[in-house]
Amino acid sequence: MPSTPAFAVVGHPNKGKSSVVATLSQNDTLAIALEPGTTRRRQSYPMSVDGRPLYTLVDTPGFQRPRRVLQWLQAHSLDAADRPDTVRAFVRQHQDDPRFVDECELLTPILEGAGIIYVVDGSVPYSAEHEAEMTILRWTGRPSLALINSIGTGDHREAWQAALGQFFQVVRTFDAVRAPFEQHLSLLRAFGQLEPGWEVPLDQATRLLSEQRRQRRHQAAVWIADTLAAMMAHQVRQRLTPGQAGDSGRAEPLRDRWFRDQRRQEQTLRTRIEHLYRHRRLQRQEAELHWHPDPDLFAEGNLRHWGVSRGYLATVGFGAGAVGGAGLDALTLGSSLGAAALVGGLIGAAGSYLAGDRLRLPVLQLGPLRQGVRTARFGPVQDPQFGYVVLGRAVDHWWHVSQRNHAGRDLLTLAPADQHWLTGLDRASRQAIHRAFERARRQRPLEPRQHAALVAAIEQAMAVYEDWRLNRT
Repeated sequence: MPSTPAFAVVGHPNKGKSSVVATLSQNDTLAIALEPGTTRRRQSYPMSVDGRPLYTLVDTPGFQRPRRVLQWLQAHSLDAADRPDTVRAFVRQHQDDPRFVDECELLTPILEGAGIIYVVDGSVPYSAEHEAEMTILRWTGRPSLALINSIGTGDHREAWQAALGQFFQVVRTFDAVRAPFEQHLSLLRAFGQLEPGWEVPLDQATRLLSEQRRQRRHQAAVWIADTLAAMMAHQVRQRLTPGQAGDSGRAEPLRDRWFRDQRRQEQTLRTRIEHLYRHRRLQRQEAELHWHPDPDLFAEGNLRHWGVSRGYLATVGFGAGAVGGAGLDALTLGSSLGAAALVGGLIGAAGSYLAGDRLRLPVLQLGPLRQGVRTARFGPVQDPQFGYVVLGRAVDHWWHVSQRNHAGRDLLTLAPADQHWLTGLDRASRQAIHRAFERARRQRPLEPRQHAALVAAIEQAMAVYEDWRLNRT
């Protein structure tokens, strides 16, 4: 008997078994393909939190000859009492038989004490071949549940529900790619009710996974807060000779360097959050922060995606007088990877109503001549809109990553919001964010209480964004 609960995920080839394992084990390294037979040997994937094992998922090959296996079992069984032993006898006798390699592989973990998760494709009709599979699994005597995972466009779920209910103690519809986190926990609770010895460990597993999710949100908020403060305060410097100091083109290299640094900080944040949620192979497409001086790119219709309005800023006590000493340089969010569809929503998204139609960014500053050398400085950013743009992009990315199951293999494409969601944020959180931006742009580090307030405000922003995305408000 396994030391922790184990579940063998079984079924017909290419019906989503590996996807279920990937999602429930939070493992995006599993091979998932459209071709049958991707999984040829059983493979165990433990799920743990902080090094504590909670349960194990066993990915198995699909049934190949279920009716022939069932014929053998029926021919060698005397009565219902000996059926589990008959299945063991079949595996012992045929484990080296190339005809039944797949069946022996999938039955072995079950005979060793694993529970059964039987996965079917609800988009295809029920058939007698599936009935043979289910009968074999029932003969093992192990606790079992069935998952209806619709892969194609057909809908035969009602027939499957009726058929599966005759063989399995629990039948659920479960989309391994899109099922929300709450459904993962529901499956664990269901298994805890099927096996008395698993009730306590699986109850503990659901509590630990829920706590892990809360901790991940908090950690993501901490990293977003730290990145926001660093990007708002960022400044680049260069020592200039007297001849260089009069060169008007000197601003452009520093500006480019400033933007490279900002993009690098933003991308580092993206990667950290993805790894936090165990998405280490995620492919992402996102419009990057790019410099572009063309003011015509700032169309009024594109100003409200990630930036905030004058009215919003007014609610946190920010007025036009707070924007000072900044140049009229512009920021656009260009397209990476040729994603033209993203450009329309992101170009000019950082536009500030307080500054007209442009985001105010730093200008080149020259220090006094000292020992024949001047220091040129670019940054920090003076317009808080820059911070709101970075915040909006970060929270949007976090939300998509936190909601993404590990069975997903599609490209994560991040697009702008169609309205501004921060209007749902409470006044205290707005003020905490604004104070942090103001302190950062003056290059003053946040005190511990201010940092804690910013983190709490970002967590609240995450909740507001999640509610907005899920249409709860």
